[in-house]
Amino acid sequence: MAGCTSRCRQGVLKLIQSLQRLVSGTLTKDKADDELEMTTVCHRPEGLDQLEAQTNFTKQELQILYRGFKNECPSGVVNEETFKHIYAQFFPHGDASMYAHYLFNAFDTTNNGSIKFKDFVMGLSILLRGTLREKLEWTFHLYDINRDGYINRDEMTEIVRAIYDMMGKYTYPALKGDVPQQHVDAFFQKMDKNKDGVVTLEEFVIACQEDETMMRSMQLFENVM
Repeated sequence: MAGCTSRCRQGVLKLIQSLQRLVSGTLTKDKADDELEMTTVCHRPEGLDQLEAQTNFTKQELQILYRGFKNECPSGVVNEETFKHIYAQFFPHGDASMYAHYLFNAFDTTNNGSIKFKDFVMGLSILLRGTLREKLEWTFHLYDINRDGYINRDEMTEIVRAIYDMMGKYTYPALKGDVPQQHVDAFFQKMDKNKDGVVTLEEFVIACQEDETMMRSMQLFENVM
């Protein structure tokens, strides 16, 4: 397993590059894709048809993503250490480890300390091509750190601090002692409709849909991802 770490990092980086091509619409069939089709029998994940039905990706897209995931990491899983290392490369001027930890947990829906291809592609399908409701629900679960069905002030403070740490010197406004708390206060002012100190999923979804500024701020987290 230890010998796979370096190859896993390379593989997931290639996977991310494929995702960028998916989003930009430049994912086209080339010689490498032709070679993929010739070797699909060896590398196709179990339940490909089922994954196509469960996600918003086509079979060809799933094959391409799976090649980057499996060929470079034969173990078929990505652990948190590898995930953090990869994610940190996108934020060289800050410390992305804490946000990567929360993001990893959001993908690791079975809470077993690893992300399999199915876990990863199911999450990406929502983030890249899901409905607004699906994206909001996924974001809520990212913020609900202890998975009790509510977002409390401590959880939101941890998320805000993790984002500031990740952005580093490019954070605007610059991080000062009370800035994270100001963000948390503003969040609860808009979200916590019944003022009980926690935000439910429905409160979160309704508040986001009603607030144009909040909807624009959602794009920040899409860019972070």
